[in-house]
Amino acid sequence: MPPFLPEIQRPNRELLPLLQKHLDNLTKPPGSLGRLEELARSFGLMRGSTDLVLQKRAIFTFAADHGISRAGVSAYPREVTAQMVLNFLRGGAAINVLCRHYGIQNVVVDVGVDYDFGELPGLVGKKVGRGTQNFFEAPAMSEEEAIRSIEAGMNLTDGYDLVGTGEMGIGNTTSSAAILATFTGCPIEEAVGRGTGVDDERLQHKTKTIREALARRRPDANDALDVLTKVGGFEIGAIAGLILGAAARRIPVVVDGFISGAGAMIATRLEPACRDYLFFSHLSRERGHKRMLEFFDARPIVDLDMCLGEGTGAAIAMDVITAAVRVYTDMATFESAAVSRS
Repeated sequence: MPPFLPEIQRPNRELLPLLQKHLDNLTKPPGSLGRLEELARSFGLMRGSTDLVLQKRAIFTFAADHGISRAGVSAYPREVTAQMVLNFLRGGAAINVLCRHYGIQNVVVDVGVDYDFGELPGLVGKKVGRGTQNFFEAPAMSEEEAIRSIEAGMNLTDGYDLVGTGEMGIGNTTSSAAILATFTGCPIEEAVGRGTGVDDERLQHKTKTIREALARRRPDANDALDVLTKVGGFEIGAIAGLILGAAARRIPVVVDGFISGAGAMIATRLEPACRDYLFFSHLSRERGHKRMLEFFDARPIVDLDMCLGEGTGAAIAMDVITAAVRVYTDMATFESAAVSRS
């Protein structure tokens, strides 16, 4: 195990029958709340307890620029990354609206935006660099920068009961598609989607760019750090770090969409045990996300035809998980409610 990785313990599966026994003793027919019961069991297993507490929640939105954006793979200029960070801090983005609605804290983290924000209130500064290199021309980052990006996300989750991942970075669907194709071996055409909404011509250009870049960089699918170094992004590394750090603390993580999924791929290839602490929020409209969920053998919590990122899908799914835990903790039992079982 690389020295920068934390130690992660597998959940104690002996808790499952105890969690199930409590669910079956609630005033309802057994199994009648379907996936809510499954989510409550999973949460308890991850936390290592039958006494479930879910109070403090946060979505971490990591922002960074990508050199590959200079290859014409996005419908938006790279300046939009910094502009959106400022929008997050003003509370005007979709993730802000959803977090306010659900009472979730939103933490915005700069890990690599090509902009000097100074000391802006509400912004967590973890900048590794001012964007990655264009991985069509050179490796996206050095190995040292890859490790620093992972470490940037690793120690942010203390005190939380449930956390979610989010991101912002023009060009990051290109990096994520390259990561997906590398780890799964799926055809490039199945990994690449429209991202910010590119037209057919630019989609073909994006696909061609990724294919040629992978041929040049040759990331090693058996070495997650090599993949991150050659075709990744600073925010993707930070998402991986958040997952690793949370899992080491037995804190469940709600993975957002396609880019967050790429970070989860890096994390689980670095330390497979962290997979046991992941919820997958939704099925993104981004083409490759279905293949990504298949990689994890994961069933998403919701499917709302979304593909925004920022942590928006994670916020919605986080509240579904919260509802599941509330059912577990707040419903009356047959005995306490004096309800007959038959």
